Amino acid sequence: MESSLWGVGIFLLVNAFLCLYRAFRGPTVADRILGVNIIGTKTLVMLVLLAFVFRSRFYLDVAVVYGLLNFVVTLAAARFLETGRLKEEWKRC
Repeated sequence: MESSLWGVGIFLLVNAFLCLYRAFRGPTVADRILGVNIIGTKTLVMLVLLAFVFRSRFYLDVAVVYGLLNFVVTLAAARFLETGRLKEEWKRC
């Protein structure tokens, strides 16, 4: 069972390098953001696989925190791409 998990991990690592290529060569900024987001998701899956292989809950905790950070950074990048700024200015009535 562990050898198959290591095989899946190696496959995800090779696939992450392909996504890194897409993030580097992407024709648009949206392609680059998507490529980096996919790499973050693959890293999260790798952390969960490591948790199962080494039977350690520490990797699961790190995976949860990493997933939340990946989500927030992707939202901030998408907002910046759409509006050109990260923070909305409040208007007084």
